[in-house]
Order: sequence, then C-alpha cells, then structure tokens
Amino acid sequence: MTQPTDIRGEHLPAALSLAVSGVPVLPLRAGKLPFGNCRRCTDNACGARPNMKTPGPCTCPYPCHGWAAAATDSNVVKAPTWARAWREAAGVAYHPGGAGLTVVDLDNAEAIAWARASLPATRIVATTRGEHWLYRGVMQSANMVRPGVDIKSSMQYARWLGPGTGAITVLPDVVRALAVKEPAAVRPVAVTVPGPAGGGACPHRTPTYLDRGIAMAEQRITEAREAVHATVYRTFLAVLSTHGRCGCLTDAHTARLFTAAQAKGESPRHCTEAWTNALSRLGL
Repeated sequence: MTQPTDIRGEHLPAALSLAVSGVPVLPLRAGKLPFGNCRRCTDNACGARPNMKTPGPCTCPYPCHGWAAAATDSNVVKAPTWARAWREAAGVAYHPGGAGLTVVDLDNAEAIAWARASLPATRIVATTRGEHWLYRGVMQSANMVRPGVDIKSSMQYARWLGPGTGAITVLPDVVRALAVKEPAAVRPVAVTVPGPAGGGACPHRTPTYLDRGIAMAEQRITEAREAVHATVYRTFLAVLSTHGRCGCLTDAHTARLFTAAQAKGESPRHCTEAWTNALSRLGL
C-alpha cells in the first residue's frame, strides 16, 4: 500500500533530514526562487536590514527574507507557518555559508571544462545544466566571476540536488581569488599621519626595515586559514603601530597589503574599513 504524501509537501522530509544534520534549509518556489516576504515583512517593514549578514533577521515565523530564513531547527522547518510554502514548494534550498560550505556553480559545459582544468577535485553534484562543486570553507558570494561560474557561500542560497559524489576538500585559494577584483581596482586609502614628535628623520634607519615589515605582513595575511577578517585587521594594526607615526608608509605599501587581503577574499570595502578602524584605534 502506498504511503500518503505528507500534507506539507514531498520536499519536507528531505529538508528535515538536512536540518537535523546541521544544514540550514528553506523552501524554493517555482523558478528556483525563495518565497516572498509575508505582509508583516514586506519591504523589510519588520526592520530587517537589506545587507543582513546573519540568518534570523527578525522574529517572523514565516520563511521570509530569502537565504536568511534558512533554518536548522526542525521545529521551525516543520512549523505550521511554513506548511503552505512546503505544499507549494518546487524544491529545497540551503544556505551554503551556514553549513560551512562554498558552492562553485558551473552553468555549462565550458565552465565545467575550465573547473576540471583549474580547480582541485572535490565533491560534485549534477545540476540541470551543469555541476555544483562543493568545498569546505566559507567566503563571500559572487556572481559571474567568469563566464558561466557563480560562487554561492555566505549570504546566498543554493538548490539541494542530492549529496553528490566524491570526497569534499578544503576551499582553495584559487576559488577565493575568483571573487577578488583585478589589482587595478585596488584603491588604497591615502595615509596622512603626523611625523615624529619634535621633527627629525624617520627612526627606521634603512628602507629595508620597512620593506621587510610589509613583506612579513603580506605573508601573515596570505597564510591565514581562518578568521581572515580578524587577521587582516590585526595585521593592519601592527603595521600602523610600527610605521604609522613616522610618515614612511606610502600608497604603494598600502596597496601591497590591500592586494594580499583581497587575494584571501576580502573586498575593497572591507580592506578600507579595516585600515580606517586601525587608524582610529591608534589615534592616527
């Protein structure tokens, strides 16, 4: 005898299984889109910020706010307030960043051929038109990083199309670098700092001292494997605390640090904010 379909939809069992395993899920409607906000949350009237960076932007019980509604609490996922969405759902989506993952979305045969030649092997999930390559690690999401290639990780959702095949590997720098703007786009903040108290020559006796310090700072950022935001800020703070008051830092030095940070996935805006915050912390 055939078992009756759950009244809340055929996709709910899969969603619950994922949620229990720690993968934040949400229902998708036709067109691979999240369900629209409820009346209470229309136009973010609930106070949710358009640039929200963490799930759960409000106390609304409905699956509103797209990727930010993704939940791992099975009581939320199967709640009556989500029932209509599950009945009408065309699929299940998940928040890769919330699951500690990055998805390289390859949309056609050419993109797949590029990935096979350029990226480390990892778990692969077949899609309607291409493949999802899953890596362990979180980064900023970015669309069209190259023809037919999107990156879905933080503040983004991806369709759940099955567990895939192959062993999942650590997110490589080559993928992080895809979201980094070309070096020409790096626009470091001009540094205007006071000279040595009482005037006089720079206390760093030779340019080699400064160059070695900048090189060490670049290396510290490049070798960061986690907490990249914090590492970039602490490195900027260390450089400015040592070299920021003598006036020897130039735009070229700053550009080197910004370029190293962007190669690890930091945006130009995040670099500028970290630099500005370090200046403010030191009173420069």
